[in-house]
Amino acid sequence: MTPAATGTVAVIIPVLNEAEALPKVLASIPDWVGHVIVADNGSTDASGEIAREAGAIVVVEPRRGYGSACLKAIAALPDDVDIIVFMDGDASDDGSQMAALVDPIRQGHADMVLGSRVLGERERGALTPQQIFGNALACTLIRLVWGVRFTDLGPFRAIGRTALTRLQMVDRDYGWTVEMQVRAAKIGLRCREIPARYRRRIGTSKVSGTIRGVFGAGTKILYVIGREALGRSPAPRSAG
Repeated sequence: MTPAATGTVAVIIPVLNEAEALPKVLASIPDWVGHVIVADNGSTDASGEIAREAGAIVVVEPRRGYGSACLKAIAALPDDVDIIVFMDGDASDDGSQMAALVDPIRQGHADMVLGSRVLGERERGALTPQQIFGNALACTLIRLVWGVRFTDLGPFRAIGRTALTRLQMVDRDYGWTVEMQVRAAKIGLRCREIPARYRRRIGTSKVSGTIRGVFGAGTKILYVIGREALGRSPAPRSAG
């Protein structure tokens, strides 16, 4: 499927020591993408060099956290970007599906499109039992509180730049994806999900691969949902 002919797309890839996977990730990005921004979140390997050699814009965010890396990349977006795609740097997301994420936004049918690992095909072991349970719980709470149905909090997603600005994202770590979906539900963005193919990651997960990561992610996701439900959203902070 070929995207519509309007709307410049940028892909944001947060990375932390993804040198092994990054060449595969960058090679999977379609040639119609206008800009690729790799947000290096403190890598000690060659992730930044690999991204630069491939022609990506590289920004460095020493403050650890998925949201911190995303915010730094957003601050570096060129002016001509209309649509932003987020994908992980571990080769678990399938870049060949990017057109399916972008097309509904370009055609004016959606403001945000999410790649659902629950609806799509995934390799055995690509999602841990705790990830499956945590995603299901969070999506159920979002539906009960805001009446919007999601099936997943997956990282592979596209959103219009204007819509993203309206969300006033602030989370700097584990709560980034759920904050985006909750705030989209709160302000009535048109959201869609598509079935997304999901592979076992290359390397070790910084979240699901550790007990600390699993506990931290689960706690933060529930905290963000509770905070947003109570209307106590923190003020936006600079990504600089």
